[in-house]
Amino acid sequence: MPPNTTASSGQKPGKSGRKKGRRARLIVIVLVLAIVGGVAYGAYWTISTVRASLPQTKGSIELSGLSGPVDVKRDGYGIPQIYASSDEDLFMAQGYVQAQDRFYEMDVRRHMTSGRLSEMFGKGQVKNDEFLRTLGWHRVAQKEYDTKLSDSTKKYLQAYAKGVNAYLKGKDGADLSLEYAALGFTNDYKPEKWTPVDSVAWLKAMAWDLRGNMQDEIDRSLMTSRLGPKQIADLYPDYPYSRNKTIVQEGQYDEVTQTWSQSSSSSSSGSAAGTGLAGGTEAPSGFQSQLSGLYDVLDDVPTAVGVNGNGIGSNSWVVDGDHTITGKPLLANDPHLSASLPSVWYQMGLHCRSVNAKCQYDVAGYTFAGMPGVVIGHNQDIAWGLTNSGVDVSDLYLEKLTGDGYQYDGKVVPFTTRKEKIDVAGGKSKTIVVRETGNGPLLSDRDDELVKVGKKATVDTAAPDRGDGYGISLRWTALEAGNTMDAVFELDKASDWTEFRKASESFEVPSQNLVYADTDGNIGYQLPGRIPTRGKGDGSLPSPGWDSKYRWTGYIDQDELPYEYNPKRGYIVTANQAVVDEDKYPYTLTTDWGYGARSQRITDLIESKIKGGGKISTDDMRQMQLDNSSEIAKLLVPKLLDIDVSDPDVRQAQKLLEGWDYTQDADSAAAAYFNATWRNILKLAFGNKLPKELRVKGQCLSVDRVDTTGPADEDQKVRECGERDADQAQPDGGDRWFEVVRKIIDDEDNDWWQSPKSRTDKATDTRDELLGRAMKDARWELTAKLGKDIDTWSWGRLHRLFLKNQTLGTEGPSLLKYALNRGPWKLSGGEATVNATGWNAAGGYNVVWVPSMRMVVNLGDLDKSKWINLTGASGHAYSAHYTDQTEKWVKGELLSWSFSDKAVDKSTSDTLLLKP
Repeated sequence: MPPNTTASSGQKPGKSGRKKGRRARLIVIVLVLAIVGGVAYGAYWTISTVRASLPQTKGSIELSGLSGPVDVKRDGYGIPQIYASSDEDLFMAQGYVQAQDRFYEMDVRRHMTSGRLSEMFGKGQVKNDEFLRTLGWHRVAQKEYDTKLSDSTKKYLQAYAKGVNAYLKGKDGADLSLEYAALGFTNDYKPEKWTPVDSVAWLKAMAWDLRGNMQDEIDRSLMTSRLGPKQIADLYPDYPYSRNKTIVQEGQYDEVTQTWSQSSSSSSSGSAAGTGLAGGTEAPSGFQSQLSGLYDVLDDVPTAVGVNGNGIGSNSWVVDGDHTITGKPLLANDPHLSASLPSVWYQMGLHCRSVNAKCQYDVAGYTFAGMPGVVIGHNQDIAWGLTNSGVDVSDLYLEKLTGDGYQYDGKVVPFTTRKEKIDVAGGKSKTIVVRETGNGPLLSDRDDELVKVGKKATVDTAAPDRGDGYGISLRWTALEAGNTMDAVFELDKASDWTEFRKASESFEVPSQNLVYADTDGNIGYQLPGRIPTRGKGDGSLPSPGWDSKYRWTGYIDQDELPYEYNPKRGYIVTANQAVVDEDKYPYTLTTDWGYGARSQRITDLIESKIKGGGKISTDDMRQMQLDNSSEIAKLLVPKLLDIDVSDPDVRQAQKLLEGWDYTQDADSAAAAYFNATWRNILKLAFGNKLPKELRVKGQCLSVDRVDTTGPADEDQKVRECGERDADQAQPDGGDRWFEVVRKIIDDEDNDWWQSPKSRTDKATDTRDELLGRAMKDARWELTAKLGKDIDTWSWGRLHRLFLKNQTLGTEGPSLLKYALNRGPWKLSGGEATVNATGWNAAGGYNVVWVPSMRMVVNLGDLDKSKWINLTGASGHAYSAHYTDQTEKWVKGELLSWSFSDKAVDKSTSDTLLLKP
């Protein structure tokens, strides 16, 4: 069950609460029977009853704690715009309204961030809680709140919590949402009060999923068991600076002033080749099994906004007024995150009736349910967007353990330890001991296999007393107290470039690419974040923790971080590519950038419009977001068409590629066949050569029949994997693999083109032999999945989006999942495409991450801005706004985004007055 956040309580309701719980359980039973049996009257009665948990959106409600009246105006999609006369009232109302729509989601999120999922979902979450307690997100958030955040930020967090708790007052779980009623079958759970720290902790979960290259560190190190340094280098090619442009193109690092300037000169540092540990240090025996064990632990951790740190990206770009039809900038953003239900984003506006010292905000955009303020959007003066920078802010360390301590520069240093008690719904509580070195917590203590090293664990704790041995610790910027929450409020009220850059100084974790535009016509980019500097090593491999030379030496100063303001080219594109050319910067920001397939495609689209003498419109920006062009297809299809195919069925499929424009539309048979061929190329060329520890858990790579017309093929059992498949890994197929194949495509006899024989095919030795076999395998794979008649094939039949409720929709009873989940939808787009409906070649073609929202801000007329969310405003399964934006999102449409008082009034459907 991969849930989403944190809260808690083991309190049991009284007699009346138990009655309500029984009534709610009855509601769920009747609901399921009504859905499955099609009993119209029962369905009507059930849904009417469920609606009792839906929010009141009209009339008035008295809210103790407000200093004045607050208006909540909702449009036809249930998106709220809040109007107040003081900051505290504004954020208190935000807490109340978000709790109305999304409290269950908020509650799960806070349980995740505090490692208390077992309190809601029972013993199945104990292992996850152990790992999350070891990381200690909530502890760090508490420290931030106590010691780092500004007084005003604390005041806003308190007001927000007050609003959430005002909504909870007097309500049982079943009164809050359908999910609580379902939980009541096994657990009389009652939500407890919201706290300011619950809001702050969510930033840690977000940072975890956007943490950078930790997985690459592990993968590279595991590869050393089967591959040599040159082969590993083949699989991690250098960033193609000459082909795919960096974000920042004007300016350099000034060695004299030690600042970034838009005119200077520099030096750079390179990346290290690896033999298991940084600096070429020989890894001890057993290190591979330890990393493999950690791999499994990480794979089970619930996701917050991403796919456990893997494969996700985002697009944002801004074009100045010289190149737009409005004469003012246009700014687009679409973060690529997990496909979740409800969407990770919550749309809203926060408006002071009069902006002054008492009430400072007039802002609208996207935020997270459970957190005050707006994270991405615009105010009356500026707009901003975010993409993940991908800079390396985490390092794994191998630690030498001796008795009750760890070795450091020849001495034994005692661990820092703490006990953590995990309460379990319906079971016994468990106490663990968390041990930390100077680098951070020992993640390896949370793996059952690793704790067998040394002495046996003591009876009352799960932490081992290892004796001599090794462990793996984590150094990560998010485990140090910071003040990112301050940045949210500073961005929301910034009025110009100077204030925007000042706000970015506080945006420490996670490090994001910040793009900017203002109503005066300026555009800009800033790399923010707490980014470490290292002694030895470059962060590409785990480091020896016993050697002080590999410790972090500090952080890059804000003045040294790259930025760009009103560049001569007139636009800025960020899509997870390299921030700056390595020759212009002295620090290694990461060795694992995205490889620029999306960013360069966006750049090409912008330049083709500009060079053609055209001006870019809001709709042009929208159309760019929907671009489905496949960069790897442009490289491979000419090679595939040159192959002489004798099998008439395979030749029939090959002919689909003739004249194909490389566009991955949902109705394209050519896109289906090409992507199946690409997946099989990866499998044949690389899968049998990678360590089996890199295999995606639970995935079968064998060809199998899947009924793509059924309601939930993801849950169907497939034929058991062949023995060869079970022992091999599979590349995910992202743009790093585009670059890997690009480097060898013209070397027809490269060793990577060799693949072993199978029961039906001989071994391959050359590129064309392997490509031909991949085309044949793809033909029969799609015959099994889609049928023999290629006229019925389409990419959308393979590439589908299932929206699953983040908790009970993934591991709840099948009938409850039917009630909570939605889909499938047939999608266009693909992996490393601008319209990044990502799929993982290791597991099939279904969509695993998406443009989680899309927006285009028009700085010439903010009321002509456009936006869309993946699902809807509500987290209630039977609300009209549960997935009411999804169909439009699938079609690539955007909704009108009202901002001015006049526009909001015109679009308002419901108005709720909150009174003191």
